[in-house]
Amino acid sequence: MGAPNVRGNPARPAFYAARPGGWRDWWTVLHPPYTAWHLSYVVVGACLAPVVSVSRLLATLLAFFLAVGVAAHAYDELQGRPLRTTIPAWALIAACALGLSGAVALGALGVLEVGLVLVPFLVVGPLLVVAYNAELFGGVVHTDMGFALAWGAFPVLTAYVAQSAGVSSGAVLAAAGATALSLAQRSLSTPARTLRRRAVAVSGTVVLADGEERRLDRDCLLEPLERGLRMLSWAIVLLATALAALRLA
Repeated sequence: MGAPNVRGNPARPAFYAARPGGWRDWWTVLHPPYTAWHLSYVVVGACLAPVVSVSRLLATLLAFFLAVGVAAHAYDELQGRPLRTTIPAWALIAACALGLSGAVALGALGVLEVGLVLVPFLVVGPLLVVAYNAELFGGVVHTDMGFALAWGAFPVLTAYVAQSAGVSSGAVLAAAGATALSLAQRSLSTPARTLRRRAVAVSGTVVLADGEERRLDRDCLLEPLERGLRMLSWAIVLLATALAALRLA
């Protein structure tokens, strides 16, 4: 196989990670492409409703940004510093607490506006954030399917219910689509994270049918994975934007 051609961890723990230090650490912790990706599911779910309320959509987006973009990601960074930031632990704890509190407060206001049908979503949402990151219930939520249901299907259904106070077959199908997309995300992001954060050596050769040999290295393996993640994140954001432009015009 030859000598290893990559040694030591790569400089950046994620393709979107900024240079370490200061506010840039917060940018990295927010996981911008993934946060935008999963907030797009909120827009998709809301725009499937018969009537779209802009105020309810904005409130749902803010609630999910606080719960997923801020709280869940801050909690994750507390668990071993996978993004290698220098944010103090107290600041991450505060971000997690404030993010969840803000999301719950917005959810409570939503119950007053929409009705009791929103209560189960208000309870399940924060529970998913804690159960996923803390690997509660034997880690059953901290799996590829748990991730897909929590951050794919759940935002779609919550946003739809927040608009219509009910669930439709279309919303369920959209939630299934978001689940499939989130599983695709995991199939790309998991090996990419392994290469960036855990791999200390990569080596190998691909021999083609005509006898040509192509060397394998970390960048060769990472490039298609992260190109796919970038394109998928842009695709779902653009799709959600198109739906919002159509429904809110």
